[in-house]
Amino acid sequence: MPLTLVKAGLAAAASMLLMAASVAMGKASAVTLPEARRDSGYALERAFTARRSVREFESTPLRLDELAQLAWAAQGRADAGGHRTAPSAGALYPLELYVVAGNVRDLAAGVYRYQFWQHQLVPVDEGDRREALVEAALGQRWVGDAPAILVIAAIERRTTGKYGGRGARYVHMEAGHAAQNVLLQAVALGLGATVVGAFSDAAVKGAAALERDAQPLYLIPVGRPR
Repeated sequence: MPLTLVKAGLAAAASMLLMAASVAMGKASAVTLPEARRDSGYALERAFTARRSVREFESTPLRLDELAQLAWAAQGRADAGGHRTAPSAGALYPLELYVVAGNVRDLAAGVYRYQFWQHQLVPVDEGDRREALVEAALGQRWVGDAPAILVIAAIERRTTGKYGGRGARYVHMEAGHAAQNVLLQAVALGLGATVVGAFSDAAVKGAAALERDAQPLYLIPVGRPR
């Protein structure tokens, strides 16, 4: 059998296995997160001063309440009307937040999609996918050292449907708002994080099991600074 056919067959089999795992994970129950704090007493100005890009992490696990706070900071519900913690052009909210969990206390390793209204993590794929994200991030080994990696993705048509081509710029601006929220929230929690933009879009989509229309914009590894 020609080698090209063998490779194609292996790729198809791997794709089917990934799809089966995603379906199985999708049937698992959503994880209701601990309620987010609205006032910790940590000064915002202090977070501005203390924020640094952190690329070395301890091996200790992230706590579920810490992960919950980070997810809420990125895309959480800010009020009963459904406004979120990051501003959005036309309140169209194109962003989707995924969590790649590898070492989080009381949370099975896997990929989860954050549901802002319910403040829940919906299982998308099972297993520790951090190594796959290292490869997707062009071999940046330290990405896999973080106990969790937040993936900010966007479905641009939600915004471009109203604003046309310029809407793509609004989407990217919004991703920046959400990422900065995460970085400052990490500081307030005594955690470290940084943003990663050097990666293969297709590889991140596969590793994090993003929905078809979602385009990855940021990886944010987070953990305790070493």
